[in-house]
Amino acid sequence: MTRTVYVNGEYLPETEAKVSIFDRGFLMADGVYEVTSVLGGKLIDFGGHAARLERSLTELDMGCPVTMDELLAIHRELVKLNDIDEGMIYLQITRGAPGDRDFVFPDPETTKPTIVLFTQNKPGMANTPAAKVGLKVISIEDIRWGRRDIKTVQLLYPSMGKMMAKKAGADDAWLVEDGSVTEGTSNNAYIVKGGKIITRNLTKDILHGITRAAVLRFAREAQMEVEERPFTIEEAQAADEAFVTSASAFVMPVVEIDGAKIGTGTPGPVAVRLREIYLEESLKTAI
Repeated sequence: MTRTVYVNGEYLPETEAKVSIFDRGFLMADGVYEVTSVLGGKLIDFGGHAARLERSLTELDMGCPVTMDELLAIHRELVKLNDIDEGMIYLQITRGAPGDRDFVFPDPETTKPTIVLFTQNKPGMANTPAAKVGLKVISIEDIRWGRRDIKTVQLLYPSMGKMMAKKAGADDAWLVEDGSVTEGTSNNAYIVKGGKIITRNLTKDILHGITRAAVLRFAREAQMEVEERPFTIEEAQAADEAFVTSASAFVMPVVEIDGAKIGTGTPGPVAVRLREIYLEESLKTAI
């Protein structure tokens, strides 16, 4: 089935969607994005994603071509037009297409931002078999730029990291800087030791995950102990459990790091319970 996508104010068949070759997202990776999950035909944590989008745009001095209310309406219309029950909506805003290539930002009065949204249909996303067996990850050096708190479209190195993992027979990679884990290629990273959940504190070094915020809130509400600080790969390998969180994976157990089994080598009870809580509570507030 041909998807209906949204490009600069129009709903179009994906085969008819076009963006200028001079768009700065294409030429300079000068853009930001968000991914919002859809469960039961409803949007999960849309408010959190909208708030982070506004922050990313502000940090890059980039305008938004629509209001957040209009953005919500676009998301809902795409869910309806593409009959999405479980899946994701990808949103990207760039600085636009000034008509030629230049390192200098174009005048925002004459070059309007480009906005693109499309859906991805993912039946069974909430009950994926991967959650029952867990992920194997490798560690790689974190050589990304310093503003990882801005959700930009600069995803080449994370993509390379996933390919390194695939080549090594693993599912994903954790990034390491100055001896400590920053995050996964497309997720936030956690370990569990003695019942305590440990994850890196929020700085410019990591993405301020929307799912991360929700999961930690639910964990504290469930009387689980949370400690936000850096941890090493060695500490992770000696942990009782490990897991990652993201908008598309929710809470996903990690069972192996650099060939070393974590705990029993199977999804641990804390990660399994957090996934259950996250899905249950998020569905209650889905819109």
